[in-house]
Amino acid sequence: MQESSLKAKEINMRKVALTALAGTSIEWYDFFLYGAAAALVFPKAFFGEIPESTALILSLLTFAAGFIARPIGGIIFGHFGDKVGRKKTLVAALMLMGIASTLIGLLPTYAMVGVAAPLLLTTLRFAQGLAIGGQWGGAMLLVTESAPSNQRGYYGAYAQAGAPLGVILANLAFIATSASLSDEAFMSWGWRIPFIASAALIGISMYIQITMEDTKAFRELQNLRSNQETSTNQIKKSPVLEAIIKYPKRIALAAGAFLSIQVTFYILVAFLLAYGVKSADMSRNDMLTAVLIGSAIMVPVQFIFSSYSDKYGRKGIFMTGALLTAIWAFAIFPLVDTGNFWFITVAVTFGLGFLGMMYGPQAAFFTELFSTEVRYSGATLGYQLGAIIGGAFAPTIAAKLWTDFDIIWVSVYIAIASILTLISVMSLTETYKTNLSEKI
Repeated sequence: MQESSLKAKEINMRKVALTALAGTSIEWYDFFLYGAAAALVFPKAFFGEIPESTALILSLLTFAAGFIARPIGGIIFGHFGDKVGRKKTLVAALMLMGIASTLIGLLPTYAMVGVAAPLLLTTLRFAQGLAIGGQWGGAMLLVTESAPSNQRGYYGAYAQAGAPLGVILANLAFIATSASLSDEAFMSWGWRIPFIASAALIGISMYIQITMEDTKAFRELQNLRSNQETSTNQIKKSPVLEAIIKYPKRIALAAGAFLSIQVTFYILVAFLLAYGVKSADMSRNDMLTAVLIGSAIMVPVQFIFSSYSDKYGRKGIFMTGALLTAIWAFAIFPLVDTGNFWFITVAVTFGLGFLGMMYGPQAAFFTELFSTEVRYSGATLGYQLGAIIGGAFAPTIAAKLWTDFDIIWVSVYIAIASILTLISVMSLTETYKTNLSEKI
């Protein structure tokens, strides 16, 4: 009887993990699809007859609008995630992303409506940012709060794997669409197909709403709150404000811990596409394929090091990843400058692999830093503040450093971000033996 109960729990946990993986993969697919399009399509489609380099920078600035929205989304969704539950908030975030991304695929271009085109594009990118700001906390907590205490790192990696899988899906969508169409047809209308396909996310969000239940930790918190409400009329603060008051240092250090991942990741999956095509005379599809291979390898790397963190701790492996990323930053661009596809693939793959050492255990690490009543808000604020500081302008800053100075300064930029991450993680406490039930 006990054995069948354990098996049922394991099956249910696997279902939760795979559902979170499906939702985050398509959510990140939408977010990264925009990054690829911002580097390869949007400069011509949405910014009219201006110099190519200026159009690229303006396009990458609309990419940044999604990051500016992420902390705002984190505050909004974090509040409701800690108040009404992880599941309902995640469903709302997935729905918002599905609708915004589908509408991007239906937008008129600059040639059709003039300056209204980039304004509408930026508005929908902002909506994508709001959605991502709420999605990560919901998916991550749905998995980590449901997982056995000795496997939070491993199961948390399912939510984290959505990012590289999203890159794979986005790049495959672009490669498949551009390979089956002429360049003219792809630039004219073919790029819209991958965005319109985002409507699938709406179906996944409905599936989660109908079939999943909220986490045990949140249900215990709800019971505790209802008991307190019957005995007192005390009005509780907003969970976001509570998190900021209770954990200001942890939120700031969590943001710092995320810098290296964000800066390096968006340089590798967005800026490097434009750099490889322009500087190394690589084809668009070769650059997309290199990123695709690196992202595919990043997935098992995340699971390996997340499992490692369950046994030996989160901090050590996180700091190792940051240090290796700082060193590897100076190998990336010399390898790309060779113009050799396999050297470029090595540059991207090792870069993303070192990020996987950090990003995989991050879900469990951030979960364990905060107590249940403010966990959604606290973890999301740390994550999204790190995202806006590290990732929002990373491709734009990289483009400016490259065009105004030299590509070596982009490597210095990555290395500085990685050292800041190393210092931030060193300043945080080890968390892997934390009992989440004691943090209500």
